[in-house]
Amino acid sequence: MPAKGATRVFVQALALLLAVVYLIPVYMTIVTSLKSPEEISHLQAWSLPASANWGSYSIAFRRFAPYLKNSFVLAAVATLLSASMGAINGYVMSKYPFPGSRVVMPLIVFGMFIPYQSVLVPLFQFLQKTRLYGGLPGLIVVHVVYGLPITTLLFRSFYAEIPDELLGAARIDGAGFAGIFRYLILPLSGPPFLVVGIWQFTQIWNEFLFAVTLARPDAQPITVALANLAGGQAVSWNLPMAGSVLAALPTVAIYVLLGRYFVRGLLAGALKG
Repeated sequence: MPAKGATRVFVQALALLLAVVYLIPVYMTIVTSLKSPEEISHLQAWSLPASANWGSYSIAFRRFAPYLKNSFVLAAVATLLSASMGAINGYVMSKYPFPGSRVVMPLIVFGMFIPYQSVLVPLFQFLQKTRLYGGLPGLIVVHVVYGLPITTLLFRSFYAEIPDELLGAARIDGAGFAGIFRYLILPLSGPPFLVVGIWQFTQIWNEFLFAVTLARPDAQPITVALANLAGGQAVSWNLPMAGSVLAALPTVAIYVLLGRYFVRGLLAGALKG
């Protein structure tokens, strides 16, 4: 076998092995969710259930439905707001430089590297003083603010690739700041909006620290509900596993349905510049 062909076979075999290793937790989660509590306590974890126990999913859905609703509201609203504000920021930063803009942009990007733990106490105090602590509005504000650095960077990088001549032609036709953004920039913004939307929705949906520390029990998302259920001393592991599958379905569906468009959006310029 030629060296090139042997290398390809080796790379494919290695990729297959890594895929199998990566999917082991997924297999364990699904198999455990389909077992009855008796099977979980007596059978090996690797073994398949004698019969599929779909009742775990119905119980998990009834128990987690309010938290799933919280997660959907939180992720959808925060993603929409942070994407919209990031688009405006990126538009200004890329096409309307102002004195100090070369300093402001690095400072905005620096916000991406601030650990969540370092801002918990000031966030807690701020939300208490503004009477936003404990509810979904407070969590939405936190995720919007924390998402602005990455959304601004992505939109600015994309808008920087749009020729300035197009904006000049629009100004000659009488378009101003808002008109250029609405009629010229927004119609070209499909790729970055898709990238930012998928990224932000996934990050917010899976976030745990802010949710567990800044929200009351009735406003907490699904990640906190799963952790609370799995934290007891006597846990029916089929329920947390079924809940984990339900919680993972929205993000998995997004990447399955829109994954190729996500990659196209990245290649279209969202990470350039």
